[in-house]
Amino acid sequence: MICPRCNSNKVELLTKAPKDNAWEVYICDTCTFSWRNTESENIIDPEKYDARFKLDSREFDQLAQIPPIPKLKK
Repeated sequence: MICPRCNSNKVELLTKAPKDNAWEVYICDTCTFSWRNTESENIIDPEKYDARFKLDSREFDQLAQIPPIPKLKK
């Protein structure tokens, strides 16, 4: 399986529906994008995924970091 957002092949099954296996959730180990197998084709198919939201893993080091959450003031 290929990640729709970054085209990585490092995708894992995250979880399944607790009843009847009605859906599965996958997660990309490279970009942490997650999706259900029941999403529309424009979300789960890498070729149909909106190019404006695609990520290039070679640029990950240059992306902004999420700032740490400061400790609560007492």
